[in-house]
Amino acid sequence: MKHILLIIVFTATGFFTIAQRTPKIKTVDELINYADPGWKNVKKMIDSAVNKVDIMAVDTNAAREAIYQLQVEANPNSPLGGIVYSTGGLLVEGGWLRVLGSGSNKLTRSVSAWNKGKTFDNPGETGPYLLIADDALGGFFAINNGGLGSDRGRVYYLCPWTLQWDRLDMSYTDFLRFCFEGDFEEFYKPYMSKNWKYDVATLTADKCYNYTPPLWSKEGQKFTKSVRKHIPIEEQYNLNMQMRKQFGFDKDEE
Repeated sequence: MKHILLIIVFTATGFFTIAQRTPKIKTVDELINYADPGWKNVKKMIDSAVNKVDIMAVDTNAAREAIYQLQVEANPNSPLGGIVYSTGGLLVEGGWLRVLGSGSNKLTRSVSAWNKGKTFDNPGETGPYLLIADDALGGFFAINNGGLGSDRGRVYYLCPWTLQWDRLDMSYTDFLRFCFEGDFEEFYKPYMSKNWKYDVATLTADKCYNYTPPLWSKEGQKFTKSVRKHIPIEEQYNLNMQMRKQFGFDKDEE
């Protein structure tokens, strides 16, 4: 009889645990503050930006779908939601840096579509991190959801010349300020050529540079002597993940 009771209690506890882990899915209308979806504050930052920022046109249906998939609110306190709902994304300095929104002709990847299958599978799920932007060198920016460290909500950079997730000590809002006002040549030093603004004009926003030897190798440190080609950003991300796994880097973050 005691064994039966234990099984019943265990089963009940199991169901309770599962129920706790099941995310509460909100409707699009519950997520969006239509009076102020958070774009006004971001637009003010862009209007005073030092760096060149191109705003990609938004498709309302795509924006609503992206908001739903991410389950992120679009309101004055959510700049991420504001960008996703109000833009197809942002191209900074001609596309050297790409801030993901809900997708457009020039920047076809929405935040939700880009992350699906990489960091989450279903709406409302919280993966280890959320990919929010990337750059011409094949570096990736992400918001930490607990999989990169204890500092949830901070932005990390998957550095292409080390293959390590570097903590930037930035919130998402701080990251936007970096995009709009930051010194890119200092941040990416010494991996930006003198003609980087001209070079990036030939690179589409869904591709990045791929170097042989790779930047993270000893030979690749002299990157000006490497062979450079344009490849899909998805391919570069997968390559980075494969190499991290080979080097055992992911184990350090478990």
